[in-house]
Amino acid sequence: QAQLVESGGGLVQAGGSLRLSCAASGRAFGTYAMGWFRQAPGKGREFVAAISWSGGETYYANSVRGRFTISKDNAGNTVYLQMNSLEFEDTAVYYCAAKPGGLPRPHNEYEYAYWGQGTQVTVSS
Repeated sequence: QAQLVESGGGLVQAGGSLRLSCAASGRAFGTYAMGWFRQAPGKGREFVAAISWSGGETYYANSVRGRFTISKDNAGNTVYLQMNSLEFEDTAVYYCAAKPGGLPRPHNEYEYAYWGQGTQVTVSS
């Protein structure tokens, strides 16, 4: 079982950058695919980005492709989300999630077994 703790959220002006981190407990992190999701006020949770257990494959929502980058440090049990050119519409609580093994449907939140508590990202316009 994995425990996930997100950090790095905060308040930033539009056009700015933030890097979110998600630290995972457990020795099996290297075998987990990881994802980032977000939930804005009054909206459902939506897929942002995902990465395969090896780090060799990445997936992005159309709304963030080219601005966000997901990466995975298996030695450090951490997954990152580098967010550049932030927009007001990126304001949300960001959650990281983990799935043991493969990731056939990275956009599907029900694929993921473990979730963090979330970190707030607020972009001022």
